[in-house]
Amino acid sequence: MSHLPVIVGMGGVNPAGRTSGHQAFRRTVLDALSDDDQASTLLGLAAMMRLANGQEEDAWKDTEGNVLDAAVIVEQTRQQVLDHTLIRRIEDPRFNEAGLPANRRANLAIDSPLTFRIRRRQLPDTLPPTWQVRDVDRHVREVTVPAGTLDVMLPETRTAQVRAAGQLPSGFEPSRFYRSVHHPRGLSMAIFSASDCLGECGLGWDNLRDRLDPDAIAVYAGNSIGQLDDEGWGGLLKSFVSGNRATSKQMPLGYSQMPADFLNAYVLGSVGGTGAALGACATFLYNLRLGVEDIRAGRRRVVMVGTSDAPVTPEIIEGFRAMGALADDDSLKALDALDLLTDTDYQRACRPFARNCGFTIAESSQFVMLMDDALALEVGAEIHGCVPGVFVNADGWKRSISAPGIGNYITLGKAASLVRDMLGDTALRERSFLHAHGTSTPKNRVTESHVFDLVARAYGIEAWPVVAIKAFVGHSQGSAAGDQLTSALGSFAHDLLPGIPTLDEVAHDVSSERLRFSREPLAFVADAAFINAKGFGGNNATGVVLSARVTERLLVKRHGDAAVTDWQARRRVTREATAHYLREADRGRFQARYRFGEGVLEGTELEMSHEFIHIPGYAQPVSLAVDNPFGRLDDGEH
Repeated sequence: MSHLPVIVGMGGVNPAGRTSGHQAFRRTVLDALSDDDQASTLLGLAAMMRLANGQEEDAWKDTEGNVLDAAVIVEQTRQQVLDHTLIRRIEDPRFNEAGLPANRRANLAIDSPLTFRIRRRQLPDTLPPTWQVRDVDRHVREVTVPAGTLDVMLPETRTAQVRAAGQLPSGFEPSRFYRSVHHPRGLSMAIFSASDCLGECGLGWDNLRDRLDPDAIAVYAGNSIGQLDDEGWGGLLKSFVSGNRATSKQMPLGYSQMPADFLNAYVLGSVGGTGAALGACATFLYNLRLGVEDIRAGRRRVVMVGTSDAPVTPEIIEGFRAMGALADDDSLKALDALDLLTDTDYQRACRPFARNCGFTIAESSQFVMLMDDALALEVGAEIHGCVPGVFVNADGWKRSISAPGIGNYITLGKAASLVRDMLGDTALRERSFLHAHGTSTPKNRVTESHVFDLVARAYGIEAWPVVAIKAFVGHSQGSAAGDQLTSALGSFAHDLLPGIPTLDEVAHDVSSERLRFSREPLAFVADAAFINAKGFGGNNATGVVLSARVTERLLVKRHGDAAVTDWQARRRVTREATAHYLREADRGRFQARYRFGEGVLEGTELEMSHEFIHIPGYAQPVSLAVDNPFGRLDDGEH
């Protein structure tokens, strides 16, 4: 019997807030929640944004230290929370008043010799042969350049042409919660998100690890384009032309698989499987597929899967703008016939399946913990749902790398077939929904909606609900499907689908006959969600996620009523631990798990036989037994 990969933990952060406890999801359906749930969501975000501090269990303080009732905190901070979460005007001042720092090449015509003084250490090592240099003192040189021409770089600032992005909630800085020393933002986000996932799962990582062969654990995590801020490859690649020195950390920390490396080395202490699969905007699903296949085949029992992308930098934004992929200011003004853009206009920048002009870039980090169903029952894990399959297909022949193709028809068709085979026609037609890639580009709205329409026709679906979470949080590149997956888990828990609030009207070229779009949150009891991703280069992926209710029915069928009843009893302890973690997190008290330099081992400390490797500090040995599918030659056949 194949093992069923179940989701036993989730954690992360995106422009809507924290993943654990469905906080980010609740921000996207805020108006549909009860008054109490709205208040707790806003209060938790206020604490996360350092607008309020939770001290004693029954006391909250404002930023000046005054003890206030929680309701007062919510009333005072509500508008600030709403204005400084989700998509909004970029808050980095370089994108607004200050302008983006740049240099412009120039060729100066010098009519007479030019003399200037410069500090010795600022003078280039190799000087033009016509320059004359004399010492003024120990530190200063005087340089005379003869008449003629001189190539220079003149510093300037350039007005940002793109000013909307999905940014983490204002005031939240993940590097504050551990000893971060010049870590790229994406890696700090990964540390926080993995820690959030471990806290939310309620199992205690060290105890869980001690139950298992260390090689029964794996981590598949990365991002789509590496760490391209100044602390990573971004700073490295421009170090010469910007006049800065490359550091010893920029090169290694820039690699795309570094989130997995950080988890293994500093969060989990794992010696098990590891890796990062890159697939542009489908990267999260590529890594999820690795984890799902490992668990289904019995190669691993616990897998951490995730991505962490922090692309809100001037250089990355300019690269996508030059492609014509982003919703820049001029295009947004033209779309609505505006002379100026207000803050409200920036908040409406992403408009999936409506008249639109490009995607809105965003930052996000999302992690889930997968476990085989037998182990989940054994340890009393909370089960948020299961992932029975992830399908990946390329586009085949293409006109250009960025052009859409046909692979997504295959991935979604296979995913729908799996749900029909597992749950039946009625569940597929009436109790499933689509988490669209929904980038808000004109090409995406046409091609993705046609994929949905053709698959719906093939399976007899009349009104397939479509969710497009990027309308709230933007496009976080490799982490986009992670935003979709964790939102789907929120929909299962709350029986609510987020609306598409920027969808004033479905565009005329959208294939909408068999699709169901809604601007407002939609009450919907779902059995299955399809997580869809369409990436540059033809990297298509669709993941199937089944609800906790359906998963529990599968567990009964696979393991029997008695085993599930026993699991429910053991789960009570897990739920208590999770509830404690969420209470602390909602009060802004985060403790990132980061163990730098702890438990470091060398090969001389290991004990090894032909059957096992014993590692100091690990309760179970690593088995060296492997499956041999090729048979064995007898001695006489050598």
